[in-house]
Amino acid sequence: MLLESRNLRKQLTGVVVGRTGDKTFKMVYFYKIPHPVYGKEIKRKTTVHVHDELNETSVGDRVRIVATRPLSKLKRWRLVEILEKVI
Repeated sequence: MLLESRNLRKQLTGVVVGRTGDKTFKMVYFYKIPHPVYGKEIKRKTTVHVHDELNETSVGDRVRIVATRPLSKLKRWRLVEILEKVI
């Protein structure tokens, strides 16, 4: 398998909102969609559970995650890098 094919996986950037257990955190990412009738942009958010192998994130960090195979009942994402660390 070529390494270039891994670049096709979906990547998201968001903020850590909670530590849910060992090696797991919840991340929220925001996006905008047009209203189906009026066309005005509406802000939406989605919360996902992310695998953090080294337990290096804390609440408030900005992180980048990538889609992966199912790791548990809820985890379908894993941590790629921490973009901004909260002190």
